Amino acid sequence: MKKSELETMRKSFDTVKSRSNSIKDSESTKRLTKRVQEIKKYSFENKDELFNQVIDSFKRNGIEVEFAKTSQDALDIIDGLIDEYDAEVIAKAKSNTLGEINLKNHLKIDVVETDLGDRILQLKKTDNKPVHPTGPASHLNIEDITGIVNESLDVNVNPDAQEIMRAVRADVLKRLENARVGISGANAIASEEGSLVMVHNEGNISIVSLKDLHIIVAGIDKIVPTLEDAISIVKLETIFATGSYVTSYMNVISGPSKTADIEKKLIKNMYGAERVVVILLDNGRSEAIEECLYCIGCGNCIVHCPVYNAVGNEFGFNNYLGGRGVAMSKFIEDDETCFNSGLYMCTLCGLCTLNCPLSIPTNEILENMRKLSTDVGFYPRAHGKIKDNVSKNDSPY
Repeated sequence: MKKSELETMRKSFDTVKSRSNSIKDSESTKRLTKRVQEIKKYSFENKDELFNQVIDSFKRNGIEVEFAKTSQDALDIIDGLIDEYDAEVIAKAKSNTLGEINLKNHLKIDVVETDLGDRILQLKKTDNKPVHPTGPASHLNIEDITGIVNESLDVNVNPDAQEIMRAVRADVLKRLENARVGISGANAIASEEGSLVMVHNEGNISIVSLKDLHIIVAGIDKIVPTLEDAISIVKLETIFATGSYVTSYMNVISGPSKTADIEKKLIKNMYGAERVVVILLDNGRSEAIEECLYCIGCGNCIVHCPVYNAVGNEFGFNNYLGGRGVAMSKFIEDDETCFNSGLYMCTLCGLCTLNCPLSIPTNEILENMRKLSTDVGFYPRAHGKIKDNVSKNDSPY
């Protein structure tokens, strides 16, 4: 990342810190934090039971459900669904899981980001990796964004946030006029009810979910027992990600669009999707360390991480940023990917754990992973040289 981008990112992070400090320290947030910790632990300990239950619940609700063991499995399922609709353009909502499987690079059709930050990065074309799970373009100042929008959309907006928003919105809506397929992730999944919870401020998920086919790709770690549990998780995520108690929108999807207003006969496809297809993704989660799967995606760890604030999104894996992303890369990919994602960048200071609402011990996880990485031959070459010198000369020099 450029020096100017790092500076802008740090300013954005400072804004989030100042906005969220009082809320995070409130008694209600402390109670919510404890509740979510209990929910995530219970969900992990009962993951097989919840997985089987949610499949039954989805089917009861008229939601089609698929299981993808790997990212390629998920992409193959998506390809098949898109072919059924002969889709040439897809409406996409922000999703770290879709970034995990590299959806946009895989598809050969027009995938239009509906989230403003993601759309700006998409228009940027190069060096367009996000820097925060809920604020992907937090490293770009308004002059940078103005230049990107004017060049990519062939418009002439001023460096004004309202003008930029209107220009991007008009372009997105025009491009999606004939789109029949929408794709998104989910923030949490309620096993008992068979409901998927999605939070957003822009109203864009409503656009995605109104297409004829709504594909939802979510990790199996998103499954929790009840809708009340799912709401608790997204509330806590919002507090730690944005400094607000709730987002503008909270969508709960429990099936395709339907009505029974004519003689109480149930018919589908009133205004929303005629089909909802959920793809439950494993992709290494079954083998992952328990605490890694507690993550709710708030990004508070990287906001406070000294390494991330120094180097930016070089520290992390795909859309999973910072130390937790490095840890997950071992299970999503392999030891080499984990090493190359920044395994030895971490200072092990523990600020990530201190500022994580789930108290994920990321520094301890990475320290243990370094030992395992060394055993399979992935370690800094300078460390190897020191080891050899000690063996030969009884000195590191």
